[in-house]
Amino acid sequence: MNIRKKQVEIIKKMAKRTKKTKVALIYDFDGTLSTTDMQNYALIPEFGMEPDDFWYEANKWGRDHFADQVTGSMYYFVKKAEELNIKLTRENMAEAGKNIKYFPGVEGWFDRINEYGKKLDLDIEHYIISAGYEEILYGCKIKKYFKDIFGCSFAFNEEGKPVWPARVINYSTKTQYLSKINKGLGKLEDRAVNEFMPDDKRRIPFTRMIYFGDGSTDIPSMKMTKERKGNAIAVYNPNGDNKNTALKLLRDGRVNFALPADYREDKQIDKVVKTILDKLAKERDLDVLKAKEEKKKLLAE
Repeated sequence: MNIRKKQVEIIKKMAKRTKKTKVALIYDFDGTLSTTDMQNYALIPEFGMEPDDFWYEANKWGRDHFADQVTGSMYYFVKKAEELNIKLTRENMAEAGKNIKYFPGVEGWFDRINEYGKKLDLDIEHYIISAGYEEILYGCKIKKYFKDIFGCSFAFNEEGKPVWPARVINYSTKTQYLSKINKGLGKLEDRAVNEFMPDDKRRIPFTRMIYFGDGSTDIPSMKMTKERKGNAIAVYNPNGDNKNTALKLLRDGRVNFALPADYREDKQIDKVVKTILDKLAKERDLDVLKAKEEKKKLLAE
């Protein structure tokens, strides 16, 4: 490459860096942002059942029929509603999303962390990747903060009845949505996930991703994020019994941090994420300085 072409390439790279640097914060939902499974707050009580009893029956049905746990529970959910003559619709599932209870600080977290990012010239994008139901998530109070939501979803017939799992997300398939975020792909762009894309063409590199999860179903995503030099955070209910699970993930090298699920200002999650954002901004600034020096060197040749 001649000097002129080198100069042009450097100028292009510098121009890209003048745009706000995008950072992705990616969350599991149940047990990570919400205090328990999203179905437990309204829909399962509508069946007249305790959540533990429902999930025991659903998982048993799945085992008895050699079904994937998530697919089996989706089928059992619809089956139980039919048995009880309860009509499931997109509308009443979205309504159930309004009853979700969150860990401390969650509802104020997004505005606060977005504002912090702006001060660093970082463009923070938030995503959900969950084995819960999109139909419920679309009704939750914090839905407006997410760039996209990837969850299990039902196909509905002309009568508005759920008849088939349109999308199933479990522990292993979660990673494909990390790749979609990395490449800037839409929810339905499945084939392009495995197509080659140069690193400098990818919308958000893994180094600028922070993944939040609470348990074993998040391990592949946590591991993938950490191995590709992003950050993975295992959260645990400070009043619950999953602290040991989070600490084991930390001991096993699956995550970078194991922190209580408290998203209030100056709590551990807040401090850790802000420190990561500070680091990303400093690294970007250093890259810009290096590019300027490279340009200076080439112009002097």
